[in-house]
Amino acid sequence: MAFMASEQRIIVTEFLSQEAIDWLSERAVVQQIAADDPGFNQALSVATGLIVRTYTEVNRALLDRGPGLRVVGRAGTGLDNIDVDACRERDIEVVNAPHANRQAVVEYVMSILSTHLRPLPPKIDRGFTSEEWAIARQNAIAPRQMSECLLGILGLGAIGKRVAEVATAIGFSVQYHDIEQIPSEHRFGAASVDLDTLLRTSDVLTIHVDGRAGNRHFLGGDRLSNLLPTVLLINTSRGFVVDGEALAAMLCDNPDASAVLDVHESEPVSADDPLVGLPNACLLPHAASRTAAAQRAMSWVVQGVWHAIEADQ
Repeated sequence: MAFMASEQRIIVTEFLSQEAIDWLSERAVVQQIAADDPGFNQALSVATGLIVRTYTEVNRALLDRGPGLRVVGRAGTGLDNIDVDACRERDIEVVNAPHANRQAVVEYVMSILSTHLRPLPPKIDRGFTSEEWAIARQNAIAPRQMSECLLGILGLGAIGKRVAEVATAIGFSVQYHDIEQIPSEHRFGAASVDLDTLLRTSDVLTIHVDGRAGNRHFLGGDRLSNLLPTVLLINTSRGFVVDGEALAAMLCDNPDASAVLDVHESEPVSADDPLVGLPNACLLPHAASRTAAAQRAMSWVVQGVWHAIEADQ
């Protein structure tokens, strides 16, 4: 079914940059309305396009309420919250913003690595005695350099590759495991290993897998128990990849291990989350892609949405 340009109505349920909204508004009627707003269903019933980010679930029930939808856009990389098969059945095109947040996420991972492996000492805000100066310098000794650590990457996709490239440049030894066969020239110095080796030997394990259903609780009790008792585990991919209860048990049993989790199976994190309050668990508010540049880049999914509508006319 084709639509005239003047008839295009596009819903935006979550934040997009004003520049992207203005660009799209020059071409279509844009309505910014949250999916839980009382007026959302009425807006959806006459919409041609829908743009979402992280917290709008585009499932069959939602799609049934939008009979005129021709395109769904995700202002981000993954499509975990979009039922792509259901869209395909309805001849609805799905577009996203691949690589838009890659640099932001990689910088975030490197910031975590620096914070936990080579933290800055407290800043000097007063004069020190000679004894205090000596104590401050002694306390600043980091137990290990990055060049002494083996960094494991679970999932060598676009972000994993960039992490490997940057980590190798700093001095890490890097290894990875991925279900895909990746040519050596695209590994950026990372060595391919089987999953068991990755888990058993990595001093640091950073997770960069996609949102396929088979990855739910991929790191459960059995696999978490294979990690080094001093491991630093980092997850900036999908919260459901890690079994939170199993991870909490592992961290309690291994006080020298630590985990930094930017994504969580349930967001916002609730007070009864088993990881809340653990001294060796650092929970962050899903902020890896929160740079101004990444937010702008992800917002330009509007161009893909508009091009899909134009192609359908």
